[in-house]
Amino acid sequence: MQRKAYVTGVVALLAALLASCTGGPKDTGSTDDANPGGAGTATAVAQPGKYDTLPEPCTAVGHGTLDSLLPGIKQITDTEQRDKAYEGEATLTYDTDRKAGCRWKVESSDATDHLLVDFERVVSYDNAVSDDAQAQELFAKKEEAADLPQPPSADASATADFSNSPSSSPSSSAPSSSAPSSSSSSSASASPSSSATPSSLLPRTLSDLGDEAFVNDVVSGSASTAQQRTVTVAFRTSNVIVTIEYEEQPATVGTVPDSKEMQDRARNLASKLADTLAG
Repeated sequence: MQRKAYVTGVVALLAALLASCTGGPKDTGSTDDANPGGAGTATAVAQPGKYDTLPEPCTAVGHGTLDSLLPGIKQITDTEQRDKAYEGEATLTYDTDRKAGCRWKVESSDATDHLLVDFERVVSYDNAVSDDAQAQELFAKKEEAADLPQPPSADASATADFSNSPSSSPSSSAPSSSAPSSSSSSSASASPSSSATPSSLLPRTLSDLGDEAFVNDVVSGSASTAQQRTVTVAFRTSNVIVTIEYEEQPATVGTVPDSKEMQDRARNLASKLADTLAG
């Protein structure tokens, strides 16, 4: 009887030890199952951007487009110099997969033209932020820095149209009793007000280019100096931001480069670069 009791006690002890050893992992597993929003969710990684490389900017612009943007190229008679002008000059960069650009400068008998094409591939280093979201944030800052004018509201446009109509100001049609001074006349012809610029040519956002885009148009200088116009077109496609800067400075003092012509050329180039990225 004593031997049987001893054996029974040993078996019970072993069963208890076995239950304690196997119970730990089961309890831990049930705790993990009860907390599904723990480590698994925290390690989720945001989607990478569409692009992991960049086009070569100095070859991304065709000769025909450069002929339009830089008319002086066709005036270069030396074949070697003309070929060099077409090649452009790569901008300094330390990682061509992240940032790459190219510059062109060509003089003609009428003006000096500058062109810059810049590609930037945005990569987010935050696992919770996608490359596209990071690029969108950077583009928003770029647009803010351009300080584009706010588009007029419908009410403001209607008020302006009414105030400029002949019937709204009868006195304006009456002849003035005194002739305008020569100084005011020359000032008006030399420095036209910004209100004379069509709204279609004012700095603005663009809806037909990439995921988001804008065009800026700035004239620097005065009537007594050669006035330089700089047209900037920038757009974002997924995680790539493309910037085009197109400048022209006439050789003749007082001449102002044509806004529509320069904007059309820059936007045409932007559309071609967007197609290159899409392809």
